[in-house]
Amino acid sequence: MDTSAKSTPRDVFLYLFATVALYFSAGSIINLLFAHIEAGFPDPLEQYYDPSGTMRLSMALLIIIFPAYLWASRFLHRDLLANPEKNDIRVRKWLLYLTLFLAALLIIGDLVALIYSFLEGDLTVRFLLKIAVVLAVAGAVFWYYLYDLRAKASPLEPRALWFVRLVMGVVAVTVICGLFVAGSPFRQRLVRFDAQKVNDLQGVQSQVINYWQRKDVLPQTAEELRDDISGYVPPKDPQSAAAYEYRATGALSFELCAEFNLQFTEGDGATKPVYGPMGQRFAESWNHEAGRVCFSRTIDPELYRLEKSAPPAQ
Repeated sequence: MDTSAKSTPRDVFLYLFATVALYFSAGSIINLLFAHIEAGFPDPLEQYYDPSGTMRLSMALLIIIFPAYLWASRFLHRDLLANPEKNDIRVRKWLLYLTLFLAALLIIGDLVALIYSFLEGDLTVRFLLKIAVVLAVAGAVFWYYLYDLRAKASPLEPRALWFVRLVMGVVAVTVICGLFVAGSPFRQRLVRFDAQKVNDLQGVQSQVINYWQRKDVLPQTAEELRDDISGYVPPKDPQSAAAYEYRATGALSFELCAEFNLQFTEGDGATKPVYGPMGQRFAESWNHEAGRVCFSRTIDPELYRLEKSAPPAQ
């Protein structure tokens, strides 16, 4: 008679949950470390990529999913100690071997990419650090689950316990560092306010140029830009709900002013690039300090004048 333990629906659910949580946690820590590397070693060919977005998503996943994985793993380990016969249930064996298989594939793929890049002569510090991250994460997963498979239903050895604590510490430090690199939620909201203000001023500037192209004169107030047919309405500051300042300073020159929360200067390591719609980075002409800032613009008639179409033949 077969006396081996059978897996219950609870076992299946918990082992699947722990495995999926592990995969999400491993992917998130890899992406978060990649984002740290990309922030520290920017690629000049990726001028419009902002790693802070990846950081925030990876941190959100880790903050929720990694503790859930630790809880599920701890619960299953205690259940295994209380019921050693569950060591050989099929769902546990299948998922352990699947995890080892995927971790081994990741390590092999990582080493293949390293050799290929070496042969291509593309061994940058940024690439080598990413290879090291993947190798470290995949190696850690492979070692721990191989140990778990061999240890069977027994308490964690001191080396395994220290390994688990080390992993928890690395994840915590990486997430905390991400808050400093990507910016705190409060600072990020101020950055978003400033980005929206620059985006609004760009729109007003385009409307002013279009107005001049059509009428050969600059509008005297921003309200003259209002167009009921196109539906354009001069935007207001999203933070204060006040109208942006506009004034014509000459026949071809004008100023746009707004109140900003933070300083932004392209190339300043203490600030982050400001990105507009579709990931487009704002030009240097929109660099600003904190506080009230005015942007002076002068229209070049040779550059912006529209070609007049010929009147239709009679």
